[in-house]
Amino acid sequence: MSLENARGGKVPTQKQVKWSELRVGLTVLFACIVIAILIFLMTGATGLFTPKLILKAYFENAGGLRVGAPVRLEGVDIGNVAAIGVDTSRPFSPVEVRMKVATKFRMGLRKDSVATLATAGVLGETFVDISNKTAKGPEAQNGDVLKTVEQPDIQDVVRASQSTLQNVDILVRRLDRIVSAIERGEGSVGKLIYDPELYDKLNTTLNQVQSMVGQITEGRGSIGKLVNSDELYNKLNDAVDKVNKLVDEVDQGQGTVGKLLKDPSLYNNANQTIAKANKLMEDVNSGKGALGKFASDPEFAKKLDNTISNLKIISDRLQAGEGSAGLLLKDPSLYTNADQMLVEARNLVKAVRENPKKYLTIRFKIF
Repeated sequence: MSLENARGGKVPTQKQVKWSELRVGLTVLFACIVIAILIFLMTGATGLFTPKLILKAYFENAGGLRVGAPVRLEGVDIGNVAAIGVDTSRPFSPVEVRMKVATKFRMGLRKDSVATLATAGVLGETFVDISNKTAKGPEAQNGDVLKTVEQPDIQDVVRASQSTLQNVDILVRRLDRIVSAIERGEGSVGKLIYDPELYDKLNTTLNQVQSMVGQITEGRGSIGKLVNSDELYNKLNDAVDKVNKLVDEVDQGQGTVGKLLKDPSLYNNANQTIAKANKLMEDVNSGKGALGKFASDPEFAKKLDNTISNLKIISDRLQAGEGSAGLLLKDPSLYTNADQMLVEARNLVKAVRENPKKYLTIRFKIF
């Protein structure tokens, strides 16, 4: 008796074994199909079977970007980073990032769209963020290179903040030294806080101020009278009444100022004067009268010019001492003779006054 018979079981046939293997294979195939469908549904636009659009962008530094990182358009996932490399022909932006973007988002991408490297939170992964805020170009095509804008990462922020922290540390140390000096009573502030003499002076000053305020309240002194006396108020009130009365008189046309403002004859006289002045200017411009001829007659202007020229010649000749008038101005002998004649005339008058009989005697002779 065989072993199977001894156990009471049956030996499966070859057909049964093949059918069992077929069922297992179908189960595995069905499971693979279900997994593929789930993967497609979960990945959505970035799925394996979605048509892709290849775009490039060049950055100065990759900043922790990895292959497979998401590519987002205004925060919406539209693809993934396919490859990251270094292009040595571009010294300022050597990092080349190739992106695979779903073609259904092509309408939202432009040739002048701007790509930046962003970080999801402070410690999140780095991804490519594409913005169309300033894009106005045509629709992006396969292989286009997008413009990039570098943004500072956390390392740049830390490096930039190091100098600020150093300055803050220096400022804190200085403040600590200042506070220590104040606590020791050094400097003006230290003396202000810790010097009792200053307190006594301030207390004395406050007492004096209080005494002064008391005197003002009691009406003593000039300021006290100014604050408490009604005399100043009455004078100001009288002055305001006088000003109001003066304004009323002016408004009624009384007095010189009132007539100046209210009397229409002043306006008429002024208007007539202006009209006459305009007519006079018109007559002068048209050559009427002496002023008109003086202003517009070329012959008169020529004569005036000749007269001025002749006067200049005469003045030059007088200055040079020519002629009688020139000698009169330049010859010193004339001044000397005139001075001598005046002296002799004074002497003669003096002699006549002293002995008038000598000079005023009249003698008659009869033949």
